[in-house]
Amino acid sequence: MKKRLLPGLITLLAAQPAFSLDLMETYEQALTYDSGIASAKAQLDAQRAAIDISKSALLPQVSAFGEASHTDLDTGQGSTSIFNTSDSYKSFNYGIQLTQPLFRAGDWFKLDASQFQSEAAEAQYNLAQQQLMLDVSTAYFNVLRAQATVTTARATESAIQRQYEQAQERFDVGLIAINEVYEARAIYDDAKSQHLAAKNQLNVAREKLARLTGEYAEDLENLRQNFPLAPPEPMNPSAWEETAIQQNWSIQAALSELNASEANLKVAKSGHLPTLDLSASYSKNDFEGRNFSLSEGVQGVIGLSLNVPLYSGGGTQADVRQQRSLAIAAEQDLKTTRRDVRVNTRSLFLTVNNNIETANALKQTIVSRRSGLEATRAGYEVGTRNIVEVLDAERAYQVALRDYANARYDYVINTLQLKQAAGTLSPQDLLELNNWLSAAAPGIEALAHEEETLDDPTR
Repeated sequence: MKKRLLPGLITLLAAQPAFSLDLMETYEQALTYDSGIASAKAQLDAQRAAIDISKSALLPQVSAFGEASHTDLDTGQGSTSIFNTSDSYKSFNYGIQLTQPLFRAGDWFKLDASQFQSEAAEAQYNLAQQQLMLDVSTAYFNVLRAQATVTTARATESAIQRQYEQAQERFDVGLIAINEVYEARAIYDDAKSQHLAAKNQLNVAREKLARLTGEYAEDLENLRQNFPLAPPEPMNPSAWEETAIQQNWSIQAALSELNASEANLKVAKSGHLPTLDLSASYSKNDFEGRNFSLSEGVQGVIGLSLNVPLYSGGGTQADVRQQRSLAIAAEQDLKTTRRDVRVNTRSLFLTVNNNIETANALKQTIVSRRSGLEATRAGYEVGTRNIVEVLDAERAYQVALRDYANARYDYVINTLQLKQAAGTLSPQDLLELNNWLSAAAPGIEALAHEEETLDDPTR
């Protein structure tokens, strides 16, 4: 399986209106800025080059050679040599040589190993693409999550401040005791500290998003109120698990690494096998300055070279043991990866469905807590409730708003994680999600009227 995730991205983007692509624009920035993607791409290119390197060992090797020498001879008196008593000459030998491997099992197995390693690098590259999509989406929605927390913290602080000021006024006219003022002030101070902590978390969330894109986000498009929380399709965890086993890129990478390790084991075992090469050469010999008869001319040679390894100091046996152990390790890594993917996929399937149920329950909680808050305020006005109960009701209502927003963001992120675990996450998923984002989407405070607007198709 050699799917590529990025080639269709430009076409998909071209079909979308520019103003609705804030999430996609963030992803585009990350594609050009993220060093992890660049590293994975470089690793893939390196492994593809390694295939050509391995293949070259099986192809003809052609080389040119040349040799020149100068010789001075002095044979001495009475010599019977064919050379004169003294002689000086130059010799030249040059030509071309071709070598063609006929049988080198180790080089063939090295080629297999390089191809499997290239497949592993491609799987890692596709995994890096999916991980970047998930990281960008997670960081994007974590900023929105932090903004929702700031909004509820600010609203809580404002509501409690009003109640504290009213308590102070009631005390001034003798309607309540001073202890209620102290309790309201303590809760107000706590609300202020929670607001400050929420603003800090928002800054941290923006830093994490900037880590991926290189730019600091100010305003991000938010989910529209009618964003559907649909259950996973198919609604069967076993089907998702089967898809993950077949398509998850971590499994594909581990499987290719195992195949490469097994090929390297064959390379090591081939150290016991003979090699056979065909060689051919064509050369010419020239002499200058000689006073004797030596043959000049051309020479053509063709032959076979057989090498049979007998003993290499135990290195071949040690190499076999090493590669066998590495193959066993790769096999165990593949088993671990498959088990992790199975558990993770089924867990995410359950989590996504739980997110839907939680969000639906929290939607009703908002209504109940708003009604409870109004009743508590009315009871405080007539003296049947105290200030602490009112402030607790204020905080509980704002927490329900925050938790509902978080449940929707959890659903989005966990759905993307489920698709990544299954190996199906693609830029199309981000585009579909981006269609449910809008700069005009109401903030968390609009959830105060959730029961009136959530099902309004115009929102």
